Amino acid sequence: MSRRLPPLFSLRAFEAAARLGSITRAADELGRTHGAVSRQIRALQDHAGLALFDKAGTGIRLNAHGEKLREVVAGALASLEQGWGRVLEEAQGQSLHVACSATFAMRWLVPHLAGFYRQHPDVRIRLSMTSAQEIRNQGADLLLAWDRLSYPAQDQAQAIRIADVAFGPVCAPGYGFKVKGNHLTCATWIVHDYTQRAWTVWQENSGFTASHETELRFPHTHLCIEAALSGLGVALVESRMVREDLGAGRLIAPCGFVAFEDGLAIVPTSDRASSPAAKAFIAWITQELGSDERAQSP
Repeated sequence: MSRRLPPLFSLRAFEAAARLGSITRAADELGRTHGAVSRQIRALQDHAGLALFDKAGTGIRLNAHGEKLREVVAGALASLEQGWGRVLEEAQGQSLHVACSATFAMRWLVPHLAGFYRQHPDVRIRLSMTSAQEIRNQGADLLLAWDRLSYPAQDQAQAIRIADVAFGPVCAPGYGFKVKGNHLTCATWIVHDYTQRAWTVWQENSGFTASHETELRFPHTHLCIEAALSGLGVALVESRMVREDLGAGRLIAPCGFVAFEDGLAIVPTSDRASSPAAKAFIAWITQELGSDERAQSP
């Protein structure tokens, strides 16, 4: 039975114009002329037998019918794009899209990744190095995160714990701070935009309290670490991320490190999370993180 669908390009032209709110911008994106895109949208409306846009000054605006169609077409095109990409990736061998913080990728995952490839030479890992909250709905198969409080309940329930984590305040050796009893005082806290509750969790778990006069905020942990190395304040970071800096004396940890109960976990974010490649990666990183931690234990 033949499918009752309008031409694919008319749907692409409609979706682009609806998303951009402009036929001109849609034409630029699609590499077509204004007239060609207008004709495709007009043909789609004729095919449907109803208008999808209303005039809005010199531009266009979706009407109720157009808005409903936009949701359907946008979702279908996104699924088609992802499916097409997966077919191409799988034709080149098993692949897996892993999302994690840039700091974890640069300071731990990439330096250890050669071990994974030795065990699984046919699997290719694609990394998205960005903040966890920025990567949602961008096609990742697995998401690594320790702070999952803001995630949907389903994600929290599916999270696979892979390692313990321990956080502590760090600063340059010459930075001025005071530790009196169980209270840390400093002029500047260095705060991560997306995990700002870490300072609260650290105080709850460590028994320390902390006070400060000002805050510096950064969107990535490596920027927080660089700020601490530069003597700008005290940053709260996971111990693995600053192990070399501590060993070299570039940073000190005046209050030590304390475990965070939730630990580091992998959150499955696509149906490929149950693939053989994903299972192999989860097993490998769990073992590697555990071995790494045991090697650092006194």
